[in-house]
Amino acid sequence: MYQKPRKSSLLSALRNRIRLKGYSYSTEKTYVKWVKEYVLFHGHTHPKELGEDKVRDFLTYLVNKRHIAPATQNQALCALLFLYRSVLNFKDFYVSEIVWSKKSRRLPVVLSTDEVRKLLDALQGKAALPVKLMYGTGLRLSECIKLRILDIDLEYKQITVHDGKGRKDRTTVLPTSLIDPIIHQIRLVEKLHDHDLAHGLGEVQLPHALSRKYPAAAKDLRWQFLFPSRKIGRDPRTGLRSRFHISRETLHRELHQAARIAGITKKISTHTLRHSFATHLLEAGYDIRTVQELLGHNDVATTMIYTHVLKTAGNAVRSPLDSRI
Repeated sequence: MYQKPRKSSLLSALRNRIRLKGYSYSTEKTYVKWVKEYVLFHGHTHPKELGEDKVRDFLTYLVNKRHIAPATQNQALCALLFLYRSVLNFKDFYVSEIVWSKKSRRLPVVLSTDEVRKLLDALQGKAALPVKLMYGTGLRLSECIKLRILDIDLEYKQITVHDGKGRKDRTTVLPTSLIDPIIHQIRLVEKLHDHDLAHGLGEVQLPHALSRKYPAAAKDLRWQFLFPSRKIGRDPRTGLRSRFHISRETLHRELHQAARIAGITKKISTHTLRHSFATHLLEAGYDIRTVQELLGHNDVATTMIYTHVLKTAGNAVRSPLDSRI
């Protein structure tokens, strides 16, 4: 019989509160990690005994000694604020005068349309469709692998992203060229799901409290992941044996392999596909607000980074050397 590993009362309370709030498992792991590091940094002292100055000391240490990125430091701060406000019930807890990591200003890596074509042609196996979908829709990696069958609207050619960054829902375009491959993928998932049901499985993890509200939904085909894992795993929260979605590592590995085959020397990641999606839309004449909505950015200023990419592209400015030729 499955037994959950023993945990400290503080971490158990933290996990319970995170799950009550409906946060993702990745957020749970991240928050638990930072709380553990914070407690260890202060010699196993209980956070109740530590105040704002101790949180500031820890965050400063992360900057000066660990040299972490600003986003990582902010992640640690969010974890500790959640701990104090939501778990320890210090409602007005606040940390002032933080020494922040310096934010480097880097332009995103963007592939040309020719490089994208070579990359997609080099893709093989189960990663091909997810990678094409990320480029064709602007989805983040986490949004792509968490897609469920019911998120795909073939009639209106759109995809609904639930609980994207900032816990917001949005829709994005579904490329016409991917409709047939997605229909084929859904049929494969249906066969796999029928096999799991025949073996007493087929119950998928549902977001938030939907499993209590709709008990039958967990075995409904519509709630199955569009890109399921090959293996049955055990949910670390509930102990339930189920089929999770394809792993991040699989897509990263196959993307980098395809880049090598395609002869692409740029340092790329799955997020490069999102950057390329936005830049190529702007090159095609779509307005910045449309691109902002498709990407799910809160502020148009975030989307404006792609206009800087266009300005620095090879064909944006004519070199004086070329004028002499």
